[in-house]
Amino acid sequence: MKQVLDILKLGQKKINIPGMDLLYEKEQNIPGSIKYHIRRHFAQDAWVVDDTGMLVYHYNENRPEENYLELRFCIAGNKYCYDKSCSFCDKKPTSCDGQQTTLDVFTFHFSSTFLYQFTQNVKVTNRKDEVLAFKHPNAFTKVFPVCPKKRNVLDALLNHSYTGALENIFINAKIHELLLYSLDCLIDEKEIGFNCKFLADDHSRKAIYEARDILLKHIGDPLTIKELSRKVAINECYLKKGFKEIFSTTIFDFYQQQRMEHAKYLLY
Repeated sequence: MKQVLDILKLGQKKINIPGMDLLYEKEQNIPGSIKYHIRRHFAQDAWVVDDTGMLVYHYNENRPEENYLELRFCIAGNKYCYDKSCSFCDKKPTSCDGQQTTLDVFTFHFSSTFLYQFTQNVKVTNRKDEVLAFKHPNAFTKVFPVCPKKRNVLDALLNHSYTGALENIFINAKIHELLLYSLDCLIDEKEIGFNCKFLADDHSRKAIYEARDILLKHIGDPLTIKELSRKVAINECYLKKGFKEIFSTTIFDFYQQQRMEHAKYLLY
């Protein structure tokens, strides 16, 4: 555990992990956007560690432009395969036949300027809102276990077949999903149910997530709310209310934000 924490504390710094060779590295550092750094190492010695996440909240009242939120993850047990057809394999990363056992390290950096777009018109009602809006007065670091849904997102970032512009759309969507899941570690109040009662139904929730995925596939080809509601078989009112509750943003604002992220990628 101590080795994992030492790795996570280093964050985005270029490091050499003893007994490990770098197999893969991907980095994005576009001004005004999400910054990320993904590193996959070949674990020459067997690592038996728990998947671990770390949330770093950096707050400086006197220099607010330097405030940021950072997510760091260290996961082990995946297998790496050199076969170029591996991206079409239907096996899970942990059960791959590849001989290279890996240690994967992720860092995602969100500046206060970037996060402001999600909090500017939101009333702060809980600790998660406080952190996203940088209203929490003290810097802190929190370590948390990686649950299956976070692990699935992290695995997807390393095991997908997208390239070019579609890869950028996919990665940004997954990072937003990861931020949403990771903020759950800040919950210090009793869990409550959905305000929209229809979201208690699995079918309705799946329809909202499907709507999100359809929007991402139509970045350059906008859909009306009516068209989107027909595609996911849910009425417009439920679609708008459900989307706002699950993703904490309107359909329009979500779509515009994703288009801006995509435009930054194309211009960079």
